[in-house]
Amino acid sequence: MYVFHLAAEVTWTAASQQESFSIQYTPAKLADGIYGLRVQVSDASGNDSGVQPYEINFEVINESTITNFYPYPNPFSTQTRFVFTLTGELFPEDIKIQIMTISGRVVREIFMDELGPINIGNNLTDYAWDGRDNHGDQLANGVYLYRVLIKNPGEEFKHRKTSADKGFKNGFGKIYILR
Repeated sequence: MYVFHLAAEVTWTAASQQESFSIQYTPAKLADGIYGLRVQVSDASGNDSGVQPYEINFEVINESTITNFYPYPNPFSTQTRFVFTLTGELFPEDIKIQIMTISGRVVREIFMDELGPINIGNNLTDYAWDGRDNHGDQLANGVYLYRVLIKNPGEEFKHRKTSADKGFKNGFGKIYILR
C-alpha cells in the first residue's frame, strides 16, 4: 500500500453547523485521461473516517469544449433547469438560451447572468425556467424549440459530443411543457 501526502494539492474545511466537512483536490495540470482518487482520513488518534476509503473516478479533458444544454426534467410542468458540461480551462464570455415557438418566434431569452455560477465540469443551472415568456406570461402546453448561443471572441468552444445529441437538429433542441 502506498500512502501519498499531497499537502500542497489538498485543502480541507472542517465541519460546522452550517457546512459539512469538505476536501478539495487541486492537482497540477494532468494529461487527458481517466483518473481515480481514493481518500481515507483519520483523526488525531489514528481512527479511520470509515470502513472503506472514499473513491471517485474523473476524466480530464484539457481542450475547451461544451456539450449541448439539456433541460431537466423534460417534459416539465412547473420548472426545468439546464444541464451541460464544460471542459478545458476557459469560460464562455457570454451564453444566451433562446426559447421559441415551433414557427421560430423567440418567446424567452435566458442570459448567462441568470444561470448562476458556471464551473469547469458538469453543471446544473441554478436558474429554473418556469415556462413563462419574456413578459412573464405563462406559455401554453406544447413543444418549444431552444438553442444556446455562446460568445467567446478569439476562442471557439468545440462541441463535445454525447449520446443525447440525437435529440438535437441543426443546433436546436426541444422542450415540452405539460401542465
